Amino acid sequence: MEKSFITPSRIARVSALLVILLVIAGVVSILTGTAGIGAARVFRGIVTGWREGHLALDPSERTILFSIRLPRIIFAGIVGAALSTAGVVFQALLRNPLADPYILGVSGGSAVGAIIGILLGAGAVPFGIPALAFLGAVLTVALVFVIGSREGGLDSNTLLLAGVIVNAFFSAVIMFFISTSSSADLHTITFWLMGDMSLADGNKIVLMTLLLAAGSGVVYCYARPLNLIVAGEETAMQLGVDVKSTKITLFFAASLITAVAVAFAGMIGFVGLVIPHMMRMALGTDHRLLIPASFLFGASFMVLADTVARVVFSGMELPVGVITALCGAPYFVYLLRTRRM
Repeated sequence: MEKSFITPSRIARVSALLVILLVIAGVVSILTGTAGIGAARVFRGIVTGWREGHLALDPSERTILFSIRLPRIIFAGIVGAALSTAGVVFQALLRNPLADPYILGVSGGSAVGAIIGILLGAGAVPFGIPALAFLGAVLTVALVFVIGSREGGLDSNTLLLAGVIVNAFFSAVIMFFISTSSSADLHTITFWLMGDMSLADGNKIVLMTLLLAAGSGVVYCYARPLNLIVAGEETAMQLGVDVKSTKITLFFAASLITAVAVAFAGMIGFVGLVIPHMMRMALGTDHRLLIPASFLFGASFMVLADTVARVVFSGMELPVGVITALCGAPYFVYLLRTRRM
């Protein structure tokens, strides 16, 4: 733990730099697309609008920039921040570098809930599919804890194995649904399983922001106890940390964050696996800095990944999970080959 180097001023400086990076990513994203609204055109519109008292852009351009692209950018940032923050927590609590937000089966439970909603036509109901996906995630977490509890305790290895087993079961259920669904349902399900940012709107953004703020706030309040638990549970208990209570609280907070992201955006891999590693390599292992850094850098990464997914092929859009996997898999292989993890 690099405790001596972690000060409030350093956390503020690093966070400020990452906020600037996030703003840059957002600007690049909002100016990138197939509509051909270039940076020069937007800049002229802003300058002219400043003089005339209104934004000098065509109504169609304003709609594309602020009603389509901007909500999607915010939506992608929220999802990236959620998955990265959850990844930090799971890797620390399970003390497993291969852990990611889906390690406890949350993704599988969410996916099954969402697929049931798609097949039942819940998309016609406001928040119908996300609500069922979130319910599936919550029930999955409860199931994993019931299976993984041993003699009143929470053993990390037992929880990990329980999550793998539950995820494997839900993967089989998902394949069953895909195999028996109609062609129209199949396309919707497949696209959602790889991550779908196209349905962003104001109501979803507000709800996700509130839930992410609550979950992330809880996680950050436990940054110091998390440092001690990573150093050793016996040491943490000797220093006054209620290890069992802390682990339960953090597991459920991280699962809540993951469930929100998966319920609204689908299953997006590698973000919660790779981003925490990148920040840990760059900034150290102290969670007082690692948590906000992963939160902000994960948001920037997801914004840029979704931008690539929107524009890489003219006339079509890729699921953002394809881009994150193509970026994350080679990088993770590099980590495995060059570092002891």
